[in-house]
Amino acid sequence: MSPRKIKITDVAEYAGVSVSTVSLVLGHKGRISESTIKKVNKAIDELGYVRNKAAANLRSNQSNLIGLILRDITDPFYTEITAGISEELERHGYMLFLAQCGDSPNKLLQCVQSMVQQSVAGIVFSPVRGSTQPIIDMAETHEIPIVCVARASVEFDIDYIGPDNSHASKMATQYLIEQGHRHIAYVGGSSDSLTRAERIGGYCTTLMQYGLPFKNDWVLECGNSQKEAAEAVQYLLNHQPKITAILCHRPATALGAIYGVRRANRSVGKDNYIGQQVALIGFDDVPEAELTQPSLTFVTSPAKEIGQQAGLRLLERMKKNTGSAQRVILSPTLLKRESA
Repeated sequence: MSPRKIKITDVAEYAGVSVSTVSLVLGHKGRISESTIKKVNKAIDELGYVRNKAAANLRSNQSNLIGLILRDITDPFYTEITAGISEELERHGYMLFLAQCGDSPNKLLQCVQSMVQQSVAGIVFSPVRGSTQPIIDMAETHEIPIVCVARASVEFDIDYIGPDNSHASKMATQYLIEQGHRHIAYVGGSSDSLTRAERIGGYCTTLMQYGLPFKNDWVLECGNSQKEAAEAVQYLLNHQPKITAILCHRPATALGAIYGVRRANRSVGKDNYIGQQVALIGFDDVPEAELTQPSLTFVTSPAKEIGQQAGLRLLERMKKNTGSAQRVILSPTLLKRESA
């Protein structure tokens, strides 16, 4: 026979107080003396009472759920963001309600609508082009605080947490130049990517700063797979043999580029080698990069910290959903690995 479920009335009787007093203590409301709070909490612990949060949320019109909508939950960048947000919010008693929208603005708006219907306490989302202003309007209508996390900047009056893509690309390009490279290419991403546009801007600016050539033929788009990256790099090196270094848009681009270099009858070298060797430098490090020979250099953005900062900002908004929007841009780090 299973043990009887402890109810709030049992807690009240055990503590010698009214049910309303126990409810106020559980909801952290009202003016309750410290001695009464301790007495109620002691009864809760000794009886093993477990609060029904769903029912409490319905009664108080509050929720311990936070909506998180990402474009791709399998992307390592967004996986780290999720870990950071979850870590911060769970410390304050909140749980994540995770959804994926891909590149569809309609799907993103549907996700937001579903979360509004679930009475979430706040929403963190990664924007899709054409959807940000409708989300802002919807959030204002329902008085739900929102925070935007993204790989690229957004031009809206909204709290935004993200990486400094331009500085990351400048850092990568300057590093290669200081290693002696003068013919540097950029491979990966698509022309409609704002992240790519910001990185290419930093790459181009740095080349011009050092009086080095920027050529459109040295900037190639390609898909997200290693296979597509290998084909693009092989094509590039066969048609542009002067190139000795490549900035790789994604981790998969950098890993695929290794095969492309070899197919072009070149070898992958550490960044301080010139000649038949080609230096590769990627963005947003992944664990698989530790297994390559030679090891690869990455410029990585603090994705987990971006998530933590987004969680903190949302908590602030939930306490007081007023004031001007904040923009928090986190700086990248150059990660150099030594060859095994």
